[in-house]
Amino acid sequence: MKLTIIGVGLIGGSIALKLREKHFADYVYGVDQNEQHLVEAKGLGIIDESLSLEKAIQNSDLIILAIPVDASRKLLPAILDLVTDKQTVMDVGSTKAGIVKGVENHKNRNRFVAFHPMWGTENSGPKSAVSDSFAGRAGVICDQQDSAPDALKMVEQVAEYLEMNLLYMEAESHDVHTAYISHISHITSYALANTVLEKEREEDTIFQLASSGFSSTVRLAKSHPEMWVPIFRQNKENVLDVLNEHITQLRKFKSALEKENYDYLEELIRNANKIRGILR
Repeated sequence: MKLTIIGVGLIGGSIALKLREKHFADYVYGVDQNEQHLVEAKGLGIIDESLSLEKAIQNSDLIILAIPVDASRKLLPAILDLVTDKQTVMDVGSTKAGIVKGVENHKNRNRFVAFHPMWGTENSGPKSAVSDSFAGRAGVICDQQDSAPDALKMVEQVAEYLEMNLLYMEAESHDVHTAYISHISHITSYALANTVLEKEREEDTIFQLASSGFSSTVRLAKSHPEMWVPIFRQNKENVLDVLNEHITQLRKFKSALEKENYDYLEELIRNANKIRGILR
């Protein structure tokens, strides 16, 4: 089976490594605008060869689109223009409604499967790729009814080889849920990092006093804007909705402290503790 990875960075590279390890992919082509990424990916054994987009698609059974969501939305129609009814295209973006909307009337829409592996780190590039990244994580297939049965089966096999737990959702529902459990986490992390950088001017103090709790909370603030600005743009309405609720919750904590209402503060914290029963 011949595979093309468009975007040989963290996610695309990690998928390629695992599929090679499992002998699902016999040969991997890499497509990337960053020539250095292609050189690194080949040196790391992520890809066998770099090709132009057209030639890579022509030679492949499976094409995985692993670039920022804005770019995916623009490129996907052109990819579907080039595929046959024997090839499968999948993406790995964090937003889905805009991407599937953009190809809903394409003649080859059924060759595309919208997929989101629920994993990522603050790092980027092929050097950050890790083959076992996805094990035990959720993998979401969106709008499965719009994909051909053989294309759907191909992506389900990919998820199986990645050792992911498969879920099926409508694209719009997916975007609502990811806004609440993923996208808001990044905004909160960026905002906290900016707060600390604004108030604490001594970098040495931040480094010396930062606890593991603080470090884990702001870890996501290291994530690159090239990836996350497009996600926020594509999922703007859902992100604004959850952001408004988050601001409301922050105001409750602020009010409790201002009014020295420590019983209410304890109530807020105890309510938050309910998450223990969900995330163990």
